[in-house]
Amino acid sequence: MRALLFDGELKVADLPAPRPARDEVLLRVERAGVCATDLEITRGYMNFRGTLGHEFVGVVTEGGGELAGRRVVAEINCVCGKCDMCTRGLAPHCRRRTVIGIDGHPGAFAEYVAVPVRNCHPIPDGVSDDEAVFAEPLAAAFQILRQVKIEPRDRAMVLGSGRLGLLVAQVVARTGCRLCVVGRNPRTLEWLDRRGITAMAAGDLRGGFDQDLAIDCTGAPEGLELAMRMTRPRGTIVMKTTCRPGPPVDLAPLVVNEITLVGSRCGPFPDALAALARREIEVASLITSRVPLSKGTEALALAARPDQIKVLILPQA
Repeated sequence: MRALLFDGELKVADLPAPRPARDEVLLRVERAGVCATDLEITRGYMNFRGTLGHEFVGVVTEGGGELAGRRVVAEINCVCGKCDMCTRGLAPHCRRRTVIGIDGHPGAFAEYVAVPVRNCHPIPDGVSDDEAVFAEPLAAAFQILRQVKIEPRDRAMVLGSGRLGLLVAQVVARTGCRLCVVGRNPRTLEWLDRRGITAMAAGDLRGGFDQDLAIDCTGAPEGLELAMRMTRPRGTIVMKTTCRPGPPVDLAPLVVNEITLVGSRCGPFPDALAALARREIEVASLITSRVPLSKGTEALALAARPDQIKVLILPQA
C-alpha cells in the first residue's frame, strides 16, 4: 500500500498493508486531515519516524464485529487498559500508550491503518466524511470545557486563528463568554468575523493582564509568553500548543500573578460527533484543498502556506 512516510525525509513509499491484531480493526482510510502537529513532526517534534497522520475517517474492512463495513473515526491514543493510569480513568495517559501517527504507531496518511477497536466511534449518518475528519481536533477543543468552567461574564481570548484555533473559538463561543480571537492570518480572521466571533490582528493587540482565560493555540513556543501577558492575576491559561522546543520562557509571571496553567490535549469524541450532527460547529468551509496521497509531500507543503486552512489527503484517489 502507499503511505506518506517520515524517516528524516518526507516521502510517499510502498509499505506492506497492516495486519490487525486480535483487538484491532483494519480501516480503509477515506480522508485524512493535515494538522500542525504533522508539520511539527517533520521539524523534529517527538522524534517520530514512520507514517504520519492522526485525523482521519475510515471504513472498517476487517474485524470490528458490528462495526464491520461502517464509517468510523478513531481516538489516537492506543492504551493497555491495565496500568495504573488506565484503571484510574486516565487512559489517554496510559504508561504504555502509543499515539497514532505521532508516537510509536503508524498513522493514517496511508491507504490502510490498523487501530484498536476500542478507539473507534461510528460516524452519524448525517455527518459527511469531510465533516467527520475534524472529529479529532474538535474533540480536543471540547476538552477545554471539561477542564475549565467558562461563565458568560468571563473575558476569554483564543491566541491563534489557525486550524485548531478556529475550532476552539467556535466551541468556546457557545458558552456565551466575552470572546476575542487573536491571529495573524487575515483570511481566518475574516472567517471568524463572518460568523459573529470577534477577531483581532495580532499586530493590533494592546494592553494586557485583563483576560480571565487565555487559550494558546498559536502552535509556537512564544505563545505562552503572550498568554501570560494577556491573563489577569489568578486567571487561567489553557495550553493547546504542541511544537518543537523553542527559546527558554520566563515562567515567573505564573508565580507572581498566581496564574493557573492547564495543559489540554485529547478530548471527547462523542461530544464532537454530536456537535457535528447537530450542525453546531462549522467545519466544511475550512477545507481549502484536497490532495491525493500520491502527492502527499506536496500536501504538507501546501498546508504550511498561509492561504490554506485545512488540507485533506485522499488515500483512495
